[in-house]
Amino acid sequence: MRAAARVAGGLLVVVLATWLALVEVFWLPLRIGAVPVPVSVAAAVAGNLLLVPLAARLTGSRAAAVLPALVWLAVALAASTRRPEGDLVVTGDGVAGVVNLAFLLLGVVAAAFAVGRVLAAPRVSPGPAGSGSGGAR
Repeated sequence: MRAAARVAGGLLVVVLATWLALVEVFWLPLRIGAVPVPVSVAAAVAGNLLLVPLAARLTGSRAAAVLPALVWLAVALAASTRRPEGDLVVTGDGVAGVVNLAFLLLGVVAAAFAVGRVLAAPRVSPGPAGSGSGGAR
């Protein structure tokens, strides 16, 4: 695989991870009537489980596979930190606090699981299998 394609693949996955994390954070207060809808929790788990192996496949690098998980964590932590203006997206009170805690906890667990799975996978060599001598038929 060419180096430019690997870099482009890694950049694409990082941009997608950033966008998805931002959307998930702003879906946290989603409600139907008075009932909270934890769509962001499911999206965080699915996104982290899918984007980490995608990054490994597109870049061919195990180290680059960690980037979507780190991006997700950075966005989630930034949203849970109060800004100087007083804005806070991920709050910790009431039922919304339970959904927000589930979002943070399950998102981190899914990211750690996906990274562990990619790092523990056997390395696949890019060349053809066999010795090249044609001895086994």
